[in-house]
Amino acid sequence: MDPASFPRIHVERTLALIKPDAVHKSEEIEGIILRNGFSILQKRNVQMTPEQCSDFYAEHYGKLNFPSLTAYMSSGPIIALTLARDNAIAHWKSIIGPAKITKTQVECLRVKYGTSDLQNALHGSDESFQAAAREIQFMFPNTLIEAFPTKEETEEYLGRYVKETLLQGLTELCKHKPLNPCVWLADWLIKNNPNGPKICDGAFVQEAK
Repeated sequence: MDPASFPRIHVERTLALIKPDAVHKSEEIEGIILRNGFSILQKRNVQMTPEQCSDFYAEHYGKLNFPSLTAYMSSGPIIALTLARDNAIAHWKSIIGPAKITKTQVECLRVKYGTSDLQNALHGSDESFQAAAREIQFMFPNTLIEAFPTKEETEEYLGRYVKETLLQGLTELCKHKPLNPCVWLADWLIKNNPNGPKICDGAFVQEAK
């Protein structure tokens, strides 16, 4: 099979915050998160100062609710989570629902756990890689987040470094038809890595350059 025909699943990361009014429901909320196909990569209990809240919500500076927002978010502990799955940013936003809670909304987590527009239980990063990366690194400073390669970059990389060797391995796999094809192919790829030493009778032989 041509690697270019494999389905492309881009695993994204996004930040979720369980706000002070919903921390007591955190175990229930985390269960919902997992049932929706997310992995929880990082978790941290945080008590933010008003100054830290001001930095985190800097894009809201100057809005009428900014003082109330920072006061509320620093009023008690919160739980910060790094979530991962395909299309994580948009999917998490769709699950929690809009910031403003109305009685006519369809069921969403903010309607279920929130009590007002301010105390709406949950936070999700805005729908961009840059926003999610900034917020994750704010809550988890040692996290390294790299942008996803473009489709063209991915295809170029696979064509240059993977496709030829992988096709050779798959061809040999079909010839041998081993009982455990995944293990056999992994072993073949290790032994036939064009960028590494060759394995001959259990010994490494470095290729001449």
